[in-house]
Amino acid sequence: MQKGIIGKKLGMTQLFDENGKVVPVTVIEAGPCTVVQKKTVESDGYQAIQLGYGDIALHNVNKPAKGHFDKADVAPKRTLREFRLDDISGMNVGDILKADVFAAGDRIDVIGTSKGKGYAGSVKRWNNHVMRKTHGTGPIARHAGSMGAVSSPSRVFKGKQLPGHMGAERITVQNLTVVKVDAENNLIAIKGAVPGPKGSVVCISDSVKE
Repeated sequence: MQKGIIGKKLGMTQLFDENGKVVPVTVIEAGPCTVVQKKTVESDGYQAIQLGYGDIALHNVNKPAKGHFDKADVAPKRTLREFRLDDISGMNVGDILKADVFAAGDRIDVIGTSKGKGYAGSVKRWNNHVMRKTHGTGPIARHAGSMGAVSSPSRVFKGKQLPGHMGAERITVQNLTVVKVDAENNLIAIKGAVPGPKGSVVCISDSVKE
């Protein structure tokens, strides 16, 4: 059965496996998540569940969102995410999912928002090389260089690696491994790095790759 849960990245640490080897892990506070909505093929054309994570004060919820939570008869949640699953027959609105939906050894995909780097030049953003710092280069060693647009094609082609906003993008890291699950404290230790800063929201689901 497919699974999914919303969590918060707490940071990285390391664990020792049964062979005494050090395993770098990212610790996620996964859940508890409440099933806020259940979508079916008959009503929505596909089947999925909507999970809510993190409490929020009622006075911070707008009217449309309040109506959505009132219809489900659940307390307002700060974060809502939808998970398309093959089988949702065993889940109902109001059910609570905890970290123990996953077990050690599970293969998962993690979706997060990468750290924002602000406005960056082409060298940092795209790993372009700098110009030779010899006579005549002037103060433009780290610039993007010529656009190359004369009368034909008289435009810059799409996709040219130019300066701009770097980071703060939705990123999916596939095929990670669950190393340890602490159901009592709702913690999941995932091998390797996960996108985003500490305290950011991440979504964990079964890996789409075998």
